[in-house]
Amino acid sequence: MERPAPAPYDPAEHDRAETRLTITSPEQMRELGRRLAKLLRAGDLVMLSGELGAGKTTLTRGLGEGLGVRGAVTSPTFVIARVHPSLGDGPPLVHVDAYRLGGGLDEMEDLDLDVSLSDSVIVVEWGEGKVEELTDDRLQLVIHRAVGDTTDEVRHVTLTGLGARWAEAGLETLTA
Repeated sequence: MERPAPAPYDPAEHDRAETRLTITSPEQMRELGRRLAKLLRAGDLVMLSGELGAGKTTLTRGLGEGLGVRGAVTSPTFVIARVHPSLGDGPPLVHVDAYRLGGGLDEMEDLDLDVSLSDSVIVVEWGEGKVEELTDDRLQLVIHRAVGDTTDEVRHVTLTGLGARWAEAGLETLTA
């Protein structure tokens, strides 16, 4: 009797790291961004998902502070993308808001994210279904908040690192 062929290797199943955090204030969200910046390097793609007002831009402000980039990090909703050059020897931050973009990567080609990826940290808000084709290695953050209760500052953040880059990146250090 023949053995069945082994299932093909699926990096998504094996090269995966996940961490969950509870954030109770905008300052904690910003601090999470500053701490996460220490794990980031040129070539990293970070995808942020969450309802309006969940804290995606607040987290990105912290990333900008942690990476030491120039310029105030604000929502790029109306300009689609902003580049924040490094003030030191670190990578620049490319901050993209894909909310207004409907299609997949084809619609985003004008942004030249594939060109910027190798030497920048790219953060894409609302990027699900639009930028995954850029790289197999990416960090996905999903921020959950109470819907309808605008006074509740509690956020539940799930960080999922996909690909070999994130399998051993140390996401668990963010919970310390």
